[in-house]
Amino acid sequence: MIFALPAGRSAVAADDKKPQIRAADAALITLRQGVTNPRYDGWIVNFHSIKFRLVAVGVGLIALSYLLRVVVVLPLAREQLREVAAAQQLTLASYVARDIDQSVLLRQELVAELARDFPPLLVAQPVARASWLDEQRRRMPMFERGLLLLDADGHLLQASGALTADAPRDFSRSDWLRGALAASADAPVLGKPVLLWRSGDPVLFIAAPVRVDGRVVAVLAGVTVLDASGFLEGLRRTTLGEGGGFLLVSPADRRYIAASDPALSMRPLPAPGANRLYDRAVEGFRGTSLTAGIDGGEELAAIASVPSTGWFLVARLPAAEAFRPIEGLRRIVMQTSALALIVVSLALLLFLEWIFRPLTDTVRAMREMADGRRPLEALPVARNDEIGGLVRGFNYLLERLRGKEAALRASEARMSFIAHHDALTGLYNRTMLEDRLQQALARAEREGSCFALLFCDLDAFKPINDGHGHEVGDAVLVQVASRLAARRRTLDTVARLGGDEFVVLLADLEQPRADAERLALEYLTAIGMPYRVDGRSFTLSISIGIALYRKGECASASQLMSRADIAMYRAKRAGKDRICFFEDVPVEIA
Repeated sequence: MIFALPAGRSAVAADDKKPQIRAADAALITLRQGVTNPRYDGWIVNFHSIKFRLVAVGVGLIALSYLLRVVVVLPLAREQLREVAAAQQLTLASYVARDIDQSVLLRQELVAELARDFPPLLVAQPVARASWLDEQRRRMPMFERGLLLLDADGHLLQASGALTADAPRDFSRSDWLRGALAASADAPVLGKPVLLWRSGDPVLFIAAPVRVDGRVVAVLAGVTVLDASGFLEGLRRTTLGEGGGFLLVSPADRRYIAASDPALSMRPLPAPGANRLYDRAVEGFRGTSLTAGIDGGEELAAIASVPSTGWFLVARLPAAEAFRPIEGLRRIVMQTSALALIVVSLALLLFLEWIFRPLTDTVRAMREMADGRRPLEALPVARNDEIGGLVRGFNYLLERLRGKEAALRASEARMSFIAHHDALTGLYNRTMLEDRLQQALARAEREGSCFALLFCDLDAFKPINDGHGHEVGDAVLVQVASRLAARRRTLDTVARLGGDEFVVLLADLEQPRADAERLALEYLTAIGMPYRVDGRSFTLSISIGIALYRKGECASASQLMSRADIAMYRAKRAGKDRICFFEDVPVEIA
């Protein structure tokens, strides 16, 4: 292959490459000296030697083992530790959530019981209902802030306990009141946690309807402080590990209800998108995951439901605390790897020079042969070890190279044949036909000679191919090609375009039409003879279109092929098994 440089750039390109060439030559000389010069036999100077590479491999293996432990083993251990810690944390969260759930259910049952036991006649008796509420509050101290009795419109009828003095008179907009009024049964309704109107304490309203003959005549509500003793006070005083704790969340209004950190109580959750785990928990996810903590660090969180309330509890532990054993293991791995690196490096430095001296001598001999300072010949095998195996391999390589050289020449000849011939029939292919046709056109223009192009297409070949299989069809095509090639002259070209189409180029014709017609008729006769394949006999015919090129005519190769093709189709339409000259085709068809 020849490459041409644009004018005016060859010198510049050559100058640009000179430093690279000089650098490559210098590197090659240095590499050769590293093996052949006795001063470079030591592993310390010759960085290309096997000894140095083995030292590097030993060090690399130690580094790889360290990386595998750091990248694979430690993460697996960390994951297993995370699973164990997460399972324990989820168990703890579930236990605390169940305890909170039981406390809420107990308060709901008490309110429902009070609503069922409330005498309806007391609705219209202020003194009696006040006495009744005070008595129930003293009997049920779980409602620290007291009890409320409201009418069906949400107006306060009576308050007890701390609520007596400053309770609002209108609760018609309260969610728990609307829920109690809309309840189809006497089931208690849990309100959203709110801050008490005067003291600012976080409280929870639990309400139940008072019914007479199925009609709600009043609503009874108990008010409990969230961080009261026996309710959520323990959540505030409980930590998880050194830096972890609990969070009780109401997903309905995206708010912390209570937390180990009192500063978080009744604060809103982070905005949607700020903490993906909390967003998933609000959507219903329950389980464990690593997430970003409130303080920005990573933490391990376990989420459990408080079923009766719709709340969920988050047990959180800083990831650094949860995975502290893994960090200790990481330090141990680093220390042992450093010790192994020192020991292995010293061992390799002490023994490799002695072990590989015979190998160095063998490599030097092969390098001298490659540089021409020693004749290329088989090396004697002195030892039956790895070095002896290397020498035998080198000797075998010399033998194989001689055989490969002969095979390469044969392969090149075969590739040249395949590039210009049809793989099935061995005839010339389209590429070679076009080349021969161009040569014939050039010779005709130069010498004034004449030639003919015969476009041949088999008749009724498709039924053979479809009915008997492609193997039988291919065998028939091979016989057709043989009959066409047997009748060609030395100057003629027979080619297969593909399928059942063949082209014959008849060169240097003295009488173009007569000679082409005579040879075409011979082809009709030859192709019409029976074909025998696997004991079966077949009969074919052929339609031939002929395009003539006479002296002085101006036509391209593609035009001649098109003319012959048109004439062939004219022969088929005329009844097949015949020839047709392009000159005889009507003008409107041409």
